[in-house]
This record gives sequence, C-alpha cells and structure tokens, in this order.
Amino acid sequence: MKFSALQIAQIIDGEVVGNENAQVSGLSKIEEGKPETLSFLANPAYSEHIYETNASVVIVKSDFAPEKSIPETCTLIKVADPYASFARLLELYNQLKYDDKGVSDQAIVSESAKIGEDVYIAAGVVVEAEAEIADNVKIYAQSYIGKGAKIGTNTIIHAGVRVMAECIVGSDCILQNGASIGGDGFGFAPNSENNYNKVPQIGNVILEDHVEIGANTCIDRATLGSTIIRRGVKLDNLIQIAHNVDIGENTVIAAQTGVAGSTRIGKNCMIGGQVGIIGHLKIADGTKIAAQSGIGSNIVKENTVVQGSPSFNLVDYKKSYIGFKNLPGLMKEIKALQDELAELKRTTAQ
Repeated sequence: MKFSALQIAQIIDGEVVGNENAQVSGLSKIEEGKPETLSFLANPAYSEHIYETNASVVIVKSDFAPEKSIPETCTLIKVADPYASFARLLELYNQLKYDDKGVSDQAIVSESAKIGEDVYIAAGVVVEAEAEIADNVKIYAQSYIGKGAKIGTNTIIHAGVRVMAECIVGSDCILQNGASIGGDGFGFAPNSENNYNKVPQIGNVILEDHVEIGANTCIDRATLGSTIIRRGVKLDNLIQIAHNVDIGENTVIAAQTGVAGSTRIGKNCMIGGQVGIIGHLKIADGTKIAAQSGIGSNIVKENTVVQGSPSFNLVDYKKSYIGFKNLPGLMKEIKALQDELAELKRTTAQ
C-alpha cells in the first residue's frame, strides 16, 4: 500500500515542503533511507544524514532550516514534534499490518468456544472448549488458548503463545512470540523420603487491559486465587513471574528479571534487567530498581531508587562503589603503613 506525502501530512497535521505527490510504501531510519520510504529527523545528532538520504519523505521539526541542499528526491513534512508524529504513523502502520480477519481451516476451534466478530485465527491455532475470544482479536500461528480462557477485544496474540486454562487476558493487550500465560507455579512440598510432592496449582493468571508481555516471558498461575498483571504493565522478554505475584498499574520490567512467589509490586515502578526479587515482599509505588540488583527485603518508601545485591539506596551505593574501586590502592597504603610501623618498632627496640 502506498501513501503520498500530502496524505501523510494530513494525518499528522504537517506542512509539505517539496513534492506533495511523493509516494512511500515503507519506513526506514534516516541513515539507511531508501527510495519510496518514510523517515524522520528528531535528534539533531542525525542532521547530517538528511543531506544524503535516499528516503522519499522525511518528517522534520517545524523550525528545521537546512544548512545545505537536500536531495531533490527528498520531500519534507514539517511538524511540531517529529518523533511523536512518526510514532503515530507507526501505530497506524501496525494497525494495517495486523488487519487480518477470518478463521483458518487449519485451526482447531472447539464448537463450544465463543468467537467474536472480525477475529483472526491463523493456521495451527488451538482454541479449547468454552474459551471466549472477543471482537477484533488476532491469534497467530501455533498459539494455544486453553479451556475456559478469555481474550479481550483488540488483543494481539503472536505466534507460539500459550494462554492456559481459565486464564484471562484483557483488551488491547499484546502477547509476543512464545509467551506462556498460566503454566504451573513452582509449588513443591518435601516429604519424609526427602523427595518433593507437587502442590496442585489451581488458580489462574489475569492480565488487565493494555498489558504487553515480551517474547518467551513466563507468568505462572496462582496456587489459589490469581497471579495479577494490572492495567498498563509492560514486561520485556525472558521474564519469570511466579505464582500469586501482583504487579501494579503501569509498572515496567526489563528482560531477564525474576520475581518470586506472592510478591506485591506497586504501580509506576521501573525495574531494570536481570533483577532478582525474592518472594512475599512488598515493593512501594514508584520504586526504581537498577539492573542486576537483588531485592531481599521490603521497600516501603514510595519513589525509592535502589541498586546492588543486596540492594540499598542508590546514592549510598554509588558512594560505597567509589570506596570499593579504590580498595586495591587503600590496601597498598595500609601495607606500607604496616611496614613503616614494623620498622619503627624494630628501630625503637634496638
């Protein structure tokens, strides 16, 4: 599908400078611009690329003034905020990209499943009995929707996702490739023979609206009740969320983080990559946790920033780290002082 510079400008309230009939059919970075692609310039550090780009249309800030000639094949669209405008176009592009509809004859859909309008179910998808798929849901190849699971309107489920029995996914969610929603929690009890008996995990997982789950992230079902990922949460790839965890609204968590069972994470938190959080903790609203930190105790004060393993206040951590970096030099100084003291004692004794 092709769009003209004028059509794009009308969508983002921009002003065309150049050929308003210039056509684009794809997107590109400005430094890698190709003919018939649309790009943008928001960061001044990339300004030099606009003078040699092959992109047909470039979105720029309304006050952009070229310092030298721009290629004749390049049309500009001036807007107040190039990055926001480009993001808006990306969103529209994504909507067009995922505008599939219909149920593949190679999908397996139970007769008792409830399927809404304008749904897409790709080849290899399995939808079990009593599952409910709301309007405009997209489910891509080889995904699995378990018995009694519910998927809300406008949600996109990418290839290879598993939504297990009785789990609930809200509206406008995105589940990336390979995500697992509702696998058994890690529940085992030692017996008298020093073996482990499995504790049945009979709860579920609830993802509220506008949640995004990254590729190969696993969210375990609760032992009892629900593991809850609340509205607006964004989880990166390769994250482990254990049974009965509750993550508050609009919290974001980066890749390879693990959260142990029954921990409560507040809203508006930011958690870096490779963070480990032990079970049964409470993390206050607005907490920021630096990458590779280990959280072993409650964080009760809102908007706290921590780092380290075990973690503590970020300012104190940085001060301590300076001392740690200087430790080899300090050890040498201490050794020199010890030698001087020993020599002084030897001299005095004589």
